[in-house]
Amino acid sequence: MHSWSARGRQNKPASDLRHAWIHRHGERRGTRVHQEGLRGRSGHVRAGGGAGAAPGGPCRDGHGAGRRRRRQWVYDPRADGDDPLGARASVRVHGSMYASVRLLSPRECLGFSDFQFVPRPGRDERRFPGHREVRCYLRDFCAAFGLADAIRLNTRVVRVAMAPPPPPPREARGGGTCSDVKWQVRSVHVGPDGGEEGSPTEEVFDAVVVANGHYSQPRLRASKEWRCGAGGSCTATRTGCRTPTATSGLDIALDLLGVAREVHLAAKSMELATTPAVSKLLAKHANLHLHPHVARLCADGRVAFADGSCVAADAVVYCTGYVYSFPFLDTGGAVTVEDNRVGPLFVHTFPPSLAPSLSFVGVPMRVFVPWFLEAQARRIARVLAGRAALPPEEDMLRAEREDYRAREMAGLPARYSNDIGLFKSSEIRGFVRKYTDLPDMEDWKMELFLTAFGNMNDDRETFQDRDDYGENVREGFQRWLASAGAQYQAAIDAAQVPAPSHVWTLNYF
Repeated sequence: MHSWSARGRQNKPASDLRHAWIHRHGERRGTRVHQEGLRGRSGHVRAGGGAGAAPGGPCRDGHGAGRRRRRQWVYDPRADGDDPLGARASVRVHGSMYASVRLLSPRECLGFSDFQFVPRPGRDERRFPGHREVRCYLRDFCAAFGLADAIRLNTRVVRVAMAPPPPPPREARGGGTCSDVKWQVRSVHVGPDGGEEGSPTEEVFDAVVVANGHYSQPRLRASKEWRCGAGGSCTATRTGCRTPTATSGLDIALDLLGVAREVHLAAKSMELATTPAVSKLLAKHANLHLHPHVARLCADGRVAFADGSCVAADAVVYCTGYVYSFPFLDTGGAVTVEDNRVGPLFVHTFPPSLAPSLSFVGVPMRVFVPWFLEAQARRIARVLAGRAALPPEEDMLRAEREDYRAREMAGLPARYSNDIGLFKSSEIRGFVRKYTDLPDMEDWKMELFLTAFGNMNDDRETFQDRDDYGENVREGFQRWLASAGAQYQAAIDAAQVPAPSHVWTLNYF
């Protein structure tokens, strides 16, 4: 497991928004400031994915910055053998990457505004590259913007909480402000086997941004009927398997089709699961089967489904998604996760009672990444620098209550509270336009994204390699390739980044 922390470089303007993953931070009830800035103070970024890279640049505007990052985009072939379900909050193998992962969104839509994700000679130049190419891109990004020299590797943050306030001077009167708040961050060195080494390190920061993502802690069925017997539960199979029909479930099922005698998919809703893409897979692969949801795992190794049917499985793979988890963060109840709702967070970013010293990047789901995350980072940077003001705490709380009420009236369960695209997709672009100067997403990129999404729902096996995009996309791509490619190369040249000393070997199944 890797983490990184960065400091220094306090001379960059806010408009020069660099990006670094912001992870774990702490907060406290009743301390806030809406007009005063934190310019010249220190900020902590706890990072572990695309969300973490987004805030690094903006939050370095006039602030020292500390970052810790786990390796979300580093594939680790190991498995947590003593905890195959990942039920524990802290595991040795943190990342959720599997070997054959390819992006589901086109690379043209996945770069930062000042460092686009262009194809590079000698690397994976596909429109939907594999995970290794994402790692290379993030590595180049860190080098181009001076983040590499500020990275602390093999470090894990174990606790973030409010530091005890210093005693007020005798003449002090009235309450404190958020600019008085300090955050205590405890981290430990991590060895090659994932174990903690040495004594913990304690550091204090003026502000914290949480950007640890939401694809690490698995969502597990709590029902007692899901009991495991002789068949067990594990993450690989040779002769039989049961997986759900969501994105990762289909990916893993496709991988298994070449090595398993039978692959059985279980769907929460047969109607929703029977998409054109799934129908084509079932018609093409005789050893792929679709069932309603799992009712019970039997002691003799059989899997019983809701329609009464059973199959004997050598292994079961849980592809039930992930939940929000902040085990390191102690807020005294100011921010909670209830029914997978993270809140209260004003515009999905600021906890009203702790803003702006505590903020979150990357909580929203179904948004354009990293475009929306970069917008969140810019907003946070402006507020911390005192160039933008947040509403009073009560106004932010009122806005959150109204948002919750609107979602409830629309029939959405609380667990979808952070799902912007599902409820009101116009909020995605609305947030960017209202709070930042980030350029809008070009029309050709939007068309490219929507076409790719439609292709995925039509044919799961071929959509990443299709080239049936319209003329508007083709022309936009050529313009983008010329301008963004030059921008990328100029940044690399200016930073004097050495050429790769090795060639990546990419194998996909």
